[in-house]
Amino acid sequence: MRTRAAALCAAAAVLAASVTALPAQAAPAARLTWRSCGTDDYPTLQCASLKVPLDHARPSGRQITLALSRVPHTAPASQGPLLVNPGGPGGSGLELAGFVASALPRSVAAQYDVIGFDPRGVGRSRPALDCAPGHFRTVRPDTVPATAAVERTNVERARSFAAACGRRHADVLPYMDTVSAARDLDSVRAALGAPRISYFGYSYGTYLGAVYAKLYPGRVRRLVLDSVVDPTGVWYRDNLGQDYAFNERHRALMAWIARYDSVYHLGKDPERVEAEWYAMRAALARKPAGGTVGASELEDTFIPGGYYDGYWPLLAQAFAAYAREKNTAPLVEAYRKFGAVDGSGDNGYSVYTAVQCRDTSWPDSWNRWRADTWEVYGKAPFMAWNNAWYNAPCAFWPTARRRPVNIANAGLPPVLLFQATEDAATPYPGGVTAHRLLAGSSLVVEEGGGNHGITLSGNACLDAYLSAYLRDGSIPRGSGTGVADAVCPKSPDPRPLTAKAAPASSPGAALHRLLGFRR
Repeated sequence: MRTRAAALCAAAAVLAASVTALPAQAAPAARLTWRSCGTDDYPTLQCASLKVPLDHARPSGRQITLALSRVPHTAPASQGPLLVNPGGPGGSGLELAGFVASALPRSVAAQYDVIGFDPRGVGRSRPALDCAPGHFRTVRPDTVPATAAVERTNVERARSFAAACGRRHADVLPYMDTVSAARDLDSVRAALGAPRISYFGYSYGTYLGAVYAKLYPGRVRRLVLDSVVDPTGVWYRDNLGQDYAFNERHRALMAWIARYDSVYHLGKDPERVEAEWYAMRAALARKPAGGTVGASELEDTFIPGGYYDGYWPLLAQAFAAYAREKNTAPLVEAYRKFGAVDGSGDNGYSVYTAVQCRDTSWPDSWNRWRADTWEVYGKAPFMAWNNAWYNAPCAFWPTARRRPVNIANAGLPPVLLFQATEDAATPYPGGVTAHRLLAGSSLVVEEGGGNHGITLSGNACLDAYLSAYLRDGSIPRGSGTGVADAVCPKSPDPRPLTAKAAPASSPGAALHRLLGFRR
């Protein structure tokens, strides 16, 4: 989630009958017409579209369109469809189908029709949401509200975004939520002619998959959840937990830079390096780099480093160039690569807010947000206020809120969970909680790993468990002495780039381009 979360623990024990009940009358299953839509990276991709009800309680009412993709199975016998989702809410999954099909062992991928999709409101699905184009144009106010005026400005930005969503998409917003998206998945299943589906989701996609499994337990064949959302904290409490975890990942980056002082020359003491970073932030608040990268944009640029350490070398280069030489060009380039929001980002953020704000209750009093965020900031300043403003439209959202879904489930086949112990976007306790709630599930842990989205990223140990499960349903079973059923060593840390070497392509880089940030 970015994924990407007031205490909602009690709500986790409540599941309204209207959530779990299947629609009284299902619409006839549509037929899909597939056409070639291959890319240079994924030449075998096919695309189709599917009409689904805007309101699944009225299957014959207004229809919306989902964009789908597929890499067909090539083995003589098929294990059926494997639906894949990159997270968000707001992430496009069309290319992810191509990635998963190419990243899995050929013998495993050949047994599945790997299905990608743009969830309702996203990307090529129609209508696609765009509440306030240019909401993230530079230079934004400082995220840290050091004065009442700065706070008022940021509150008004959040309030205005929510109001714009209400004006532009009033007819759609009441149906933008995880339960509706999960019902869409069952429409996809029916259109594929499959009695059951397999599902593989990252980040927010783990919550979407768990909700689907709650609604339709008998229609799940296999379920893989990688980097697991804490389902008892959606979404306000989960976001507060992120703040602490991202602060630790940022400090890990500072320690990595200190380790390579011979390259970056920012000091061998991680605390000194961190002090240099905050000095850079203060300077950019006064004078944005290239008229583009202020304090808020600097945070946007470095937050992706909490998702994937493969970005650390480029971030460190940009940091060092500014701190040592006042050279702003690498920092501006890093912002364009990691932090800038384009039209697809505007769409992704619009869906992110629409779904998360609708999914559950949020504090309506800004005083609560202020008090909680200042408390976090005192201990974990890196992302606290940036994350608060990112989610603040939910304080002013124009639609009614649902209750969160209790994903506890004893009616599923074995489920396979993957979790890194130092993951910032979906901290480790969330994976443990989901493991407890999904009876019979198996938890594979990357000990010491800090990336978000850990399978199909080059860790052979993790990928072996994934492949075995998708091949024949095999899962590890622990001895009962620990939480994890299996433990894998962490992937190696990155190394600094040399002057002559461009950043190398890797499975992790390809995956994280598709997963994006803020999920």
